[in-house]
Amino acid sequence: MSGNPACPATTPCRTLTIGLTYDLRDDYLREGYSLEETAEFDKPDTIEAIENVLKKNGHATDRIGHVKELTRRLAAGDRWDLVFNIAEGMHGFGREAQVPALLDAYRIPYTFSDALGQALTLHKGMTKHIVRDLGIPTPDFAVVSSPEDIGRVRLPYPLFAKPVAEGTGKGITARSRIDNAESLRSVCGNLLQTFRQPVLVETYLPGREFTVGIIGTGKNARAIGAMEVVLNPDAEPNAYSYDNKEHYENLVRYAAVSDPEARRAMEVSLAAWRGLDLKDGGRVDLRSDAFGSPHFIEVNSLAGLNPVRSDLPILCGLVGVSYDQLITGILNSALDRAGISSAPIPPFAGAGTEKAP
Repeated sequence: MSGNPACPATTPCRTLTIGLTYDLRDDYLREGYSLEETAEFDKPDTIEAIENVLKKNGHATDRIGHVKELTRRLAAGDRWDLVFNIAEGMHGFGREAQVPALLDAYRIPYTFSDALGQALTLHKGMTKHIVRDLGIPTPDFAVVSSPEDIGRVRLPYPLFAKPVAEGTGKGITARSRIDNAESLRSVCGNLLQTFRQPVLVETYLPGREFTVGIIGTGKNARAIGAMEVVLNPDAEPNAYSYDNKEHYENLVRYAAVSDPEARRAMEVSLAAWRGLDLKDGGRVDLRSDAFGSPHFIEVNSLAGLNPVRSDLPILCGLVGVSYDQLITGILNSALDRAGISSAPIPPFAGAGTEKAP
């Protein structure tokens, strides 16, 4: 074992070579994809920020890139002790599962959830089926896969519609809140044509909107804090939309909250995280009903990690968790799962919520 400065003297651990897999937004923009199509992809400063923390932990890093580059490197014989994976992929419901599945084939450990978890949680409808079966509160919903399905929706208005497998608010606008059958046909038809995937239609909840940060896996997972998302008067109404997220500095206010409703949101989030068997770190989005009861909306098992713009680091900053602590907590959770010696997972402010719904 070498002298890794991140390890306590009583717990020696070796310096690792950690690969980084990711999708750079600029690469896809150069290929002609639009800003909205590439909204989930990363900028160079995200990769640099993660890499800096890994190096502070005493490890060597190797930038790999997207899944095709990973395929080329593996075929050439390259290997790593662990891969820090934030690659989103471009096509298909399995796009976020591509890198984990490939690394599983070569028995290389990696951060975040496995191929099953990533494929499942990308599809919001499938995720909600499981969450509902677990007894976790979530709005009633229907999945519209074709124009013919629109007329079969039997949910009371108002409703809310969004693409079933997108993130970063893609496909969400002020029109996503739906009050009548005509709007339902129009919005669903547009989303089906634009995104070429099913549409999730669910009961619109009028209450507060929360996002909850999770670090860890299984019984070791902790909800590290809750952040309320408050739309400013100039924001698009009714939703944390793509436009609101892109221009969050002027349109959105974020607040760390710990009142009883927020604590309940943390409990619901942790129950969903553990029930879905997700790993290492991520974010759960919730919205409350008219009675102040938080409901599961969706989970981001591959949450954005830009130190300035991404919701999870913003939340961490509000509850007193540094970016270094966040990345180190994710890393050490993955190392622990892989049975690789590492420094202990650091404590987090607000951690320890364990009560299930």
